[in-house]
Amino acid sequence: MGMSVGTGGGARGGRGRRGRRNTLMSEINVTPFVDVMLVLLIIFMVAAPLLTVGVPIDLPETQARPMNSDTQPITVSVNDKGQVYLQETEIAVDEVVPRLEAIAKTGYGERIYVRGDKTADYGTVMQVMARISAAGYKNLGLVTLQEQDR
Repeated sequence: MGMSVGTGGGARGGRGRRGRRNTLMSEINVTPFVDVMLVLLIIFMVAAPLLTVGVPIDLPETQARPMNSDTQPITVSVNDKGQVYLQETEIAVDEVVPRLEAIAKTGYGERIYVRGDKTADYGTVMQVMARISAAGYKNLGLVTLQEQDR
């Protein structure tokens, strides 16, 4: 915290002709930028799984392997009370087909996932699947959890 006092005064306030001029520092300090970016990366890594909450459903367990998916799938869910959801919006059973036709991007070949709570009425789940199939969608998939070894 000391200050040096120059002996040669002049019009420029420097140390004479050989002294350094007061120049601006034109370097960019990247370290604070990298620190901020790493903190943001960690925040987004933690927050991303929390954004896919959806409808709470207790899925049955099977020994099937997980499927690979490149895009956001269309999901139709049936909860334990028999309520039907398209993505996260509750709809009536009669509205399943018109809503699917409105949001399907690639036509009738698009994969539609049906999620049914394991305590849901089997008839309601089959009614939803029958309506989807009767509307022309042939690429249906049932979503389950993998069995845990006990």
